[in-house]
Formats: sequence, structure tokens, C-alpha cells
Amino acid sequence: MTLAETTPRSPFTAFSGGAGIGALGGLIGLGGAEFRLPLLIGAFRFHALEAVILNKAMSLVVVASALPFRASTVPWVDVAANWPVIVNLLAGSLAGAWFGAGWATRLKSGALYRIIAALLVMIAVVLLIGHDPQGGGHPLLGGSAQIIAGIIAGAAIGVVASLLGVAGGELLIPTLVLLFGCDIKLAGSLSLAVSLPTMLMGFTRYSRDSSFAVLGRNKTFVLVMAAGSIVGSFVGAQLLGLVSSDVLLPLLAIILLASAIKVWRHG
Repeated sequence: MTLAETTPRSPFTAFSGGAGIGALGGLIGLGGAEFRLPLLIGAFRFHALEAVILNKAMSLVVVASALPFRASTVPWVDVAANWPVIVNLLAGSLAGAWFGAGWATRLKSGALYRIIAALLVMIAVVLLIGHDPQGGGHPLLGGSAQIIAGIIAGAAIGVVASLLGVAGGELLIPTLVLLFGCDIKLAGSLSLAVSLPTMLMGFTRYSRDSSFAVLGRNKTFVLVMAAGSIVGSFVGAQLLGLVSSDVLLPLLAIILLASAIKVWRHG
């Protein structure tokens, strides 16, 4: 019997935690996994790999629900018009997600904790220096150089997404803004469009590992948190455009840094 199986898990905490993190996903265009992961490890006492797999499942729920919920602000036609950008990033991210998931299943728990903490810090830095609320319209590169850079960036993001069990939006959004010159709101929806198949690839790879059984052992917990995540992503999508990125992004970075410290201590 694992520690997770002997730790009480309140349905209210699971629902409210899922809702709060889902709201971030709907608002910014993230899976919210960076904030959920420390909750799964710290409050609910799942082991690192089990937490990553649960995190991946919940992130899939948020990403799949947030994309249509955001359509009232970012229309489907605008997302579809940028299909070359989506395909460019997916060309790298799908391969990265597959290999990243394979590496995660072979790492010792302590090493995975350390890697997770380091990646959380890295993402916090990206949030602070890589997101320009007024960004968009000025691609960093063009032509074949942009395509190659997009594939390389996608591959790196796919690896990070699988190692953390995240959607990768914190890295996809600045990539879309800086490399492709997308508006930050459009970048949020495009990141969800790239994240969904990338996460499905990583999830398929994780399904081969015995730790994947954590979903079956915790069906009630998974369903309750998933319900909260859907409610939260809807609320967050309705708030899109009402909350200033000048205030929100630094706050998220601070939360990530605090989360990194907590995860590191578990190692």
C-alpha cells in the first residue's frame, strides 16, 4: 500500500483545487499543471511519477475544455488561420513528448523531484522575462529559420511537458509571441491547440508504465478534480481580458517559485 493510498483526500479540496487551477488555464491558456503538481505531491502525498501522471490527466481536461470556452474571445477562425504555426510546433513537440515521458518513467523518484523543481524555476523565469503583455506582430525570425527554430522549440517544450506532466503553455506562449509574433491572447489559444495533441502523445507513452494504474486506484479523486477543473476553466475563460497580465504574470511566477521550493524539499 502506497503513501497516497493511506493519505486522506477531501473531495472538497480536490474539487476546489481543480477549480482554482482550472481557472488559471482558462484565463491564460495553460493546463495549470505547474500549480497542480505541488498540490498532488504536497497535500495529497502522491509519489513523483504518480503525481506527474495524475497531473497529465487533469491538464488534458483543462486544455480540452479551455480551448472551446475561450472561443467567445478568441474565435475558432483565428486559431484555424494560424494552422501553419500549430503544425510547425507540433512537428517537434510530439517527438519531444514521447521521449520525455520515456525518460521520466526511468528516473528515480528523488531525481524526478529535483528535475521538476528546476523546471518550475525555469518556467517562472520565462514568465517574468519572456511574456510581453503588449507583444505580438513582430516575429523574431522568418522563413526557413523560423520553421527550424519552431521545430527545435517544440521538441524542447514536448520534453518538458512530459517530464512535468504539463501542457507546456508557459513555454509555448512566449515562443508564439516572440518567435511567431502572435498577440498574447491568440497565443494562449494556439498554445492550447498545440498542447492537446502533445499531451495525448505523452499520456500514451505513460500508459505503458505500471504507475499509470494510479488513475484506476483513485477514480473518485480523479473525477472530482476533473469536474472542478472544467468549472474552473469555464470561469477563467469568461475572465479573459479582464485581468491585467502586468499583475497576473508576476504573481504566477512567484507561486511557481514557492512551488519549486516545496517540490525540492520532497526530494
